[in-house]
Amino acid sequence: MNFPAELKYSRDHEWVKMLDDTTALVGISDFAQSELGDLVYVNLPVAGDDVVAGETACDVESVKAVSDVMSPVSGRIAEVNEALDDAPELLNSDPYGAWIFKVEDITDFAELLDAEDYEAFTKEEH
Repeated sequence: MNFPAELKYSRDHEWVKMLDDTTALVGISDFAQSELGDLVYVNLPVAGDDVVAGETACDVESVKAVSDVMSPVSGRIAEVNEALDDAPELLNSDPYGAWIFKVEDITDFAELLDAEDYEAFTKEEH
């Protein structure tokens, strides 16, 4: 498993990469994609929609199940990664390069973990 130190992680297995004080990229962790298996579809959120920390932002479909992607921050969807429409498997092959959505005007955060704490959390879950 890979846990990049520059990212923050939610207990729902999303990662957050802060771009500045109020803008961030969000994706699913290496642990999440590993547990989900081969991803076949990403139901992307809509740019301009508001998201709330700890609530569902979108969902992903794997060969195993459909799983919610929770937003680790509150704010507004600025952009979605449209490359995932044609290649959802990017979340499997490059989980930290294949972000799902960008949030701007962030006003709140879920409880986020650093890489070390998140790695320990995944070991407890497994």
